[in-house]
Amino acid sequence: MNKPTAFLLAALLAAPAHAAENFTLDPAHTWPMFEVTHLGFTTQRGRFDRTSGKITLDTDARQGSIELSIDTASINMGLPAWDKAMKSVDFFDVSAYPAMRFVSDKLVFDGEKPVSASGKLTLLGVTRPVTLAIHDFKCGTHPMLLKRMCGANISATIKRSDFGMIKFLSMVSDEVHIISPVEAFKDYPPIEGFTN
Repeated sequence: MNKPTAFLLAALLAAPAHAAENFTLDPAHTWPMFEVTHLGFTTQRGRFDRTSGKITLDTDARQGSIELSIDTASINMGLPAWDKAMKSVDFFDVSAYPAMRFVSDKLVFDGEKPVSASGKLTLLGVTRPVTLAIHDFKCGTHPMLLKRMCGANISATIKRSDFGMIKFLSMVSDEVHIISPVEAFKDYPPIEGFTN
């Protein structure tokens, strides 16, 4: 083991276990999905394929923050024609509003685990308060990449009409259930003299 590598490992092991930690979202394992009822008969689902964001956690202080950005043009309904309709001005209007954002600095903890996040969701240029429920929160070491990571499943329910999305309200439910797995890797400051 060379000296820079040994120094890096020593620094990581010496880091306090519960200091404030910053994380970057893993877009390959964070897939926001939504559910709506269709004509009162079925539950229809869609997802977004591109998400980015940052998370800060301080379990000692029971504080944290979340910033999530979802690329609205990455909507995936499973059918090209349906994707096109959802990208139009009738729904997500992706040309005018290429992203939706959730920002929170009010996390509620149960012990060392965050269980909810109260913040603001901006969609179609409209910002409204939204609370995310956080389920199955866990931190540990990624078994292959050997990096510290945290993961959870999140959920929330909104009314699309609150954000001005009112097309076909008599046929497609106003209430939208949002669910997503979320995985994020810890950010480590660069160490002078260390190269991969």
